[in-house]
Amino acid sequence: MVTPHDARNRWPITISIMLATVMNSLDTTIANVALPHMQGSVSASPDQITWVLTSYIVAAAIMTPLSGWLADRIGRKRMFLISIAGFTAASMLCGAAVSLPQIVLFRVLQGVFGAALIPLSQAVLLDINPPEKHGQAMAIWGAGAILGPILGPALGGWFTENLSWRWCFYINLPVGILAFLGVLLFISGDRLRAAKKFDFLGFGMLTLFIAAAQMLLDRGPGQDWFQSREIWTEAILAAVGLWVFVVHTATTRHPFFDRALLRDRNFVTACVFGFFVGILLFSTMALLPPMMQTLMGYPVLTSGLVSMPRGLGSFCAMFFVGRLIGKVDTRLILFTGLIISCVSLWQMMHFDLSMGEGPLVISGLIQGLGIGLLFVPLSNLAFATIAPHLRPEGASVYTLIRNLGSSVGISVMNALVVANTQTMHGALAAGIDPTNPVVRATLPKILDPATLAGAAALNNEITRQASMVAYVDDFRLMFVITLACMPMLLFMRKPRRPPPGAAGGEMLHAAE
Repeated sequence: MVTPHDARNRWPITISIMLATVMNSLDTTIANVALPHMQGSVSASPDQITWVLTSYIVAAAIMTPLSGWLADRIGRKRMFLISIAGFTAASMLCGAAVSLPQIVLFRVLQGVFGAALIPLSQAVLLDINPPEKHGQAMAIWGAGAILGPILGPALGGWFTENLSWRWCFYINLPVGILAFLGVLLFISGDRLRAAKKFDFLGFGMLTLFIAAAQMLLDRGPGQDWFQSREIWTEAILAAVGLWVFVVHTATTRHPFFDRALLRDRNFVTACVFGFFVGILLFSTMALLPPMMQTLMGYPVLTSGLVSMPRGLGSFCAMFFVGRLIGKVDTRLILFTGLIISCVSLWQMMHFDLSMGEGPLVISGLIQGLGIGLLFVPLSNLAFATIAPHLRPEGASVYTLIRNLGSSVGISVMNALVVANTQTMHGALAAGIDPTNPVVRATLPKILDPATLAGAAALNNEITRQASMVAYVDDFRLMFVITLACMPMLLFMRKPRRPPPGAAGGEMLHAAE
């Protein structure tokens, strides 16, 4: 129901909400290109610096189901103000961090406060517009949200090169203040709702499982995996949390999510599918900037600009996909998206250290097109056959699982890069015998292993080549995962009609 106050202030409210949305979406990509600079600043190893990404994703994933319940309990406007203020303050703390534990802690706070911004911004926009304008409202919201993933890499590169990586977070201060004031001044008072009973035991056990499993994946490479007592402890905690959550969900009267969701074939298949799509998209975004900067010597701004076409590709795909849904079998759109993603990963499998920017730009644009054809249709299929009253709960579970795929993918793929680099370094070094006259004749003088400087330069070059092979192996694994996702389309049923607002609700994630 649109109040007269909200109707009079529809445009100021829309602008305020869009500022909050852009601030949140910008943070999903703006830090990626700055990771190598953060790594040096806080003395982190390559596998540790990925915690900056995974901590934010995991915190947001865990808090998303709780945000709706909190909004019902304390009011939507109050929840919005707390989320904006907390996210802005956490951003400032991230920029001021001087150690890895600090920046990871503050990124967790960013995720905790930012989890509610996307669902709340959509809900408020739908509330202040009459039903006949909902499509237009979601189009405006989606267009603004896409600006974050498109501009994020270039802005992050510019700030890092000309100011400091810390400005990737400080930029949220003016945006957050304007959004906070707009929501405070223009949105009408809260209309509290009766909050449904929340399963805190289930939520707590799920949180324990996710946190322990993510710690295991993030800490494993540096702790030699199960040779470490810490890793065993985290594995046991994850197993206990998962076991209690499953048993409790199967037996309690009011579980964390309605068990009816598990009986919907489309929803379950879409969640599994979304988990793997999260792996493919966010892992690539985490791998490419360090590869470009550390192996290929790209300036941070150049790596940001080269990363932009991925967001542009998603934008172009989403421009068409909204018109295709309802006219073309959604499963066919998903299949096309997977094929296009396979093409981009095939190109990435042939990356080498001598290539220019062209393959990076073209493969990024193609992958963006493929991802843009996956997220919105996948959401459509996920909610097409579940009862309307289950959609809010289903949306929380679906978002949670997809975000888990993103964090798991980033951790696993980075761990594989570190491990495979070491393995390939040993294999390549074993093939170079300094006493062999043929080897010494073919090596340039600067790499002569008989001299100290030459031996060091040769070792650096072997490491560089080994790292490139490790990155290519990751892209090959992602290619195989994409192929493995295709048979899941056979388990999905064709939806009768697209659920209202589903496409608009997924626009941000399609761009990401």
